[in-house]
Amino acid sequence: MVEFADWEMPVQYTGILQEHKAVREACGVFDISHMGEFFVSGTGATAWLDGLLTNNLSTLPIGHAQYTILLNESGGVIDDLIAYRLGEENYLLIVNAAKIPEDAAWLQKHAAPGVHFTDRSKDFAALAIQGPQAASVFEKLFQRPMPTERNRVEEIQPGRAFIATTGYTGEAGFEWVMPATEAAAAWQAALDAGTTPCGLGARDTLRLEMCYPLNGSDLSPDRTPLEAGLGFFVDLKKPAFSGRDVLIAQKTSILPHKLCALRVLDKAPPVRPHYKIYVNGEPVTETTSGALSPSLGYGIAMAYMPPAYCDIGQEVEIEVRDRRFRAQVVKKPFYKKP
Repeated sequence: MVEFADWEMPVQYTGILQEHKAVREACGVFDISHMGEFFVSGTGATAWLDGLLTNNLSTLPIGHAQYTILLNESGGVIDDLIAYRLGEENYLLIVNAAKIPEDAAWLQKHAAPGVHFTDRSKDFAALAIQGPQAASVFEKLFQRPMPTERNRVEEIQPGRAFIATTGYTGEAGFEWVMPATEAAAAWQAALDAGTTPCGLGARDTLRLEMCYPLNGSDLSPDRTPLEAGLGFFVDLKKPAFSGRDVLIAQKTSILPHKLCALRVLDKAPPVRPHYKIYVNGEPVTETTSGALSPSLGYGIAMAYMPPAYCDIGQEVEIEVRDRRFRAQVVKKPFYKKP
């Protein structure tokens, strides 16, 4: 157990490797009750959120979810989040635990008439159920087939419980939001349905294999989503939103840095964040994330690299415990399903 965003969180239950394998080959369950739940409704809610988030909510059908990003005025990332459209002007936002106060303050600072915002993070718990056997678990839990389409959302108890085919592992699965008072029963039901309990350690290796960025490590207020390789989730054609002018300027010039994927070529101890990276013997940057990939059997990392060093195949050295080990830039993601 470790402290994380004022919560006590499990790093592992039986072991990171076993839990990672369970998600890739069977089904795992993660307690993600630390995540925040914001509700936005009222006339103009869609237009208001579109003025603050990078993706285009006006094109999102009811009953669907969308990955999107909250930016500061400099185009830097405050938070990356999932927006769930529950109705025409009714949304659920799932935000990162460490960013709940900052996100809420930013949204309230930009309050608009007719738009109702509520932070109900303390009222809800959530589970992420992920893996090839997630559909079987879903059917045992809810006595009906799991939706096959990704990014669908449904209120199974209006205003109280939600299920969505979203996740952070690269595997099929769903996320289940319920009242906090029902969390323990939901967790036990997921275990009884055949899931393996998984902690923060496996969650990190799974998302890193897919090159999914982690807020606070790979995403920060000093980096834009374009530098992070998240341009797909930024609609520069829609009307003004916070940070848009900076992103347009970046789009028409050379990015100062790009978030690159690095494969460690040498046998080395696990790479961690903030390890120095060298090119031709000169320090150029540092890692933002790193781990030994359980699926691939070698070290992987991500780092913001100067554009001159971002070509696939570019060799670098990563300093681990005062020794330098060879690595090279590779195409994202690291892991591709068989």
